[in-house]
Formats: sequence, structure tokens, C-alpha cells
Amino acid sequence: MTKMPPDKLPPLQGTSPASGPKGPSLGGRIRNWFLAGVIVAGPLATTAYIVWWFVDTIDGSVKRLVPVRFWPDNFLPFQLPGLGVVFAFLGLTLLGFLAANLAGRSLIRLGEATLARMPVVRSIYKSAKQIFETAFSQSGATFRKVGMIEYPGEGRWSIVFICTPPGAIFAGHLSDEEHISVFLPCTPNPTTGFYFFLPSRDVIELPISPDEAVKLIVSCGVIQPDTRAVVAEPGRKRERASV
Repeated sequence: MTKMPPDKLPPLQGTSPASGPKGPSLGGRIRNWFLAGVIVAGPLATTAYIVWWFVDTIDGSVKRLVPVRFWPDNFLPFQLPGLGVVFAFLGLTLLGFLAANLAGRSLIRLGEATLARMPVVRSIYKSAKQIFETAFSQSGATFRKVGMIEYPGEGRWSIVFICTPPGAIFAGHLSDEEHISVFLPCTPNPTTGFYFFLPSRDVIELPISPDEAVKLIVSCGVIQPDTRAVVAEPGRKRERASV
């Protein structure tokens, strides 16, 4: 029996060589348009809600400190939002200006000395001051670098924020090699996690910003950082954390 070559076989009944895949139906198009609208409107609505909530919260807090006769609502026929944010910005800027002067620093030292005599308040104030000074310091490197460590096991990698070298009280109990402290955040809530010390050679510093790392953690990997970021590749030379 002679077999016909595949290219010579006749087309099946009900099919045509020129026929191709059909486009989406009307229902499919409506669904795609609806999802596209959600993708466009969702971020805009979320941003507007957060900004409005922030402005409204600051306005409500600042208005309590300003006498009622100075409220702009008494002079305007409509409510003007955002003035509380302006007043808060000007007040904090003025406070920073005074703190940078000799007289302002003297007043701050006097206030801190008063707080230091209060048993419970002094602990809260000291801890809060250290956190704010570390977070907003222009020269500090804490939480300004992102790294990657092999955790929770071999071949499994986790994102960490590189902190500071261990203090003298901890360094005396560690090995002679250089160590660094890191914070390993949890997903999707990066405010919780694990803080520990480990050798600097076990930390790979990544060329991504802390903002990109937070987005990656909160989104559970959906929002990836820029393509320039270094990923773990077999045989790739590790870039050690430098502090």
C-alpha cells in the first residue's frame, strides 16, 4: 500500500487551510476592557485615597493647635484642605532651624535633661530618638543597603537589609572574622522579621534600593526590581557586603 505524504493529505471535513484561530468573543472583549479599566483606575484610586487620608489626618491634628479665629475656613466660603500639612511643614522646619542654633541646642539639652529624670519617659524617649536618628541620618548606612543570604537552608536565598557591624559587647563573643548584622523581613509584612549577626563573607550585596526591596517583599515577588539587579546564578562571583 502506498502512503500519501503528509503534505498531500486532503484537509479534514469542515476545515479550510486559510482558516485561523478566531478572535475573542464579545464577552471576552468586555472582560478584557473591564480588567484594563481596573488596572488603570486601581492605582489612581489607591493613591488618591492615601493622599486624602494623610492630608485629612494632618489637618485634623494641626487644627487643634491653631486658635479657631485663625482657621481659613472662617474667611473662605469653602473648606481648604492641605493647610495643616503646610503648617506642620513650616513648624518642623522652624524647629529644625532652632535646633541648629546654639540657643536651640541649649533648650533641647535642658529638655532632655528633664526627661532623663523621669524613669519611664526617659527610656521611651531615648529609644525613639535613637530610631529617628538612625533612620533619618544622612551619613548612616543602616537599612540603606540590600543584601541576600543563604537562608533558611543551602540553596535557598532570602532578601535582607544590611545594618551595622556588631557592637563591642557582641563582637567579643563572635569569631575573629568580620561580622555584620542584617534584618530579614517577613512577607508580606516587612515590619516583622529576624535580626541576627553573620560573617560578612556570607552576605551578597545587591545593587537595588531599599524601596525596590520593600516592594518585592510586600508584593510577594510580583513587583520585581530593575533589571540591573544581580540575581543568584551558579558559578557567579559573589559581591561581598561592604560597610
